Amino acid sequence: MVEVQRLASLAVSQVLAGRNLSHILSSFWQHHPGLSPQQRAVIQDLSYGTLRFYGQLQALLEHLLEKPLREQRLRALLLVGLYQLQYTRAAPHAVVDHAVKTAAALNQRPAMGLVNAILRNFLRKRETLLALAAADEVGRYSHPQWWIDKLKAQYPRDYDAILTATNLHPPMTLRVNCRAITKQDYQTLLQNAGIEAEDLGGQALLLKRAVPVKELPGFAEGMVSVQDAAAQLAAPLLDVQPGMRVLDACAAPGGKTTHILELADAELTALDEDAERLRHLEENLRRLKLEARVICGDAANLSAWWDGTPFQRILADVPCSASGVARRHPDIKWLRRESDIAQFTATQRRILDALWQCLDRGGKLLYVTCSVFAEENRLQVDAFLERHHNATLLPLNTQSQLLPDSQHDGFFYALLSKN
Repeated sequence: MVEVQRLASLAVSQVLAGRNLSHILSSFWQHHPGLSPQQRAVIQDLSYGTLRFYGQLQALLEHLLEKPLREQRLRALLLVGLYQLQYTRAAPHAVVDHAVKTAAALNQRPAMGLVNAILRNFLRKRETLLALAAADEVGRYSHPQWWIDKLKAQYPRDYDAILTATNLHPPMTLRVNCRAITKQDYQTLLQNAGIEAEDLGGQALLLKRAVPVKELPGFAEGMVSVQDAAAQLAAPLLDVQPGMRVLDACAAPGGKTTHILELADAELTALDEDAERLRHLEENLRRLKLEARVICGDAANLSAWWDGTPFQRILADVPCSASGVARRHPDIKWLRRESDIAQFTATQRRILDALWQCLDRGGKLLYVTCSVFAEENRLQVDAFLERHHNATLLPLNTQSQLLPDSQHDGFFYALLSKN
């Protein structure tokens, strides 16, 4: 547990210094090959959980400290310890004991007494401290104040539910590959494996309890993929017909690409500027026994990749704040800045205007974000329609703005046709 707490606190401190959590953990697994699968799972849970509730844990720590704590690794260790005491079933005495030993392992021997006192004081005064933390909105919702204020302004009725849902563990949803097996037959495989699932319609099955991918029947054989239920709406909404020339811009790691190909025999080009993520897309294509033309390039720089032949369908799953999927990446809440939204909207505008040139007359472009902020969604589409008078916004058979809840993440969809 000392090594687990040490690495989890290191991950938290590095995120708070500006690094991406997924990259940090990948580096850990590479440089610590001796970690067992169980240790990796616990390190991941402690890192994700501490960042998920960082606002509350930070408020608790401030009420427990008598003076400011400058050593960031020690601060991160205390945050991890508070998370364990409040949100895990680990024995409190073991958490405190190991945290004290971890302080020594961090060359913080003079602080061992402080760690012991802080964590034990929390156990003694838990209810009072939790009430004090909840008195502040950042402590209550564990989101930055600018994020809370923006949701309050844009969703005066729903902001509390959105913030609460973003702090929940994300659901694990499967997408059955209808080319490989029927949904009913795959449900039978799940039942035989002792895995309970709820049918959400389409190809989506919501697992009652998340399981490792390797435990999913037929995963390696391409029978099923893991994809959020809201993300699974993209391919049906795009309405691809056999033989169509289709572009999936910003395609990696390929969830929507492969779903399109599962539903229709199309001439599909998958484009993304991230070469590493494109390798994951190619792996997914091979696993699912699907084919697409894969190009590494910037969707907004047409001269670098477009051959001049128009597409009948374009999926524009553009870079965004990812505010609708922050529960899957809780570090996003603390890495994002309010000023980032303007940068994302500028990039989205650039990509949309470029891709519109590639769309055939009578073709359809599906604009997608995993954001809940209006600037990236409704307002972005409104501005696009003002710039392009040959564009028509088509009705959808679902809500344009999906908010995160117990069944799916937060996504936005807008289907545009070219007159």
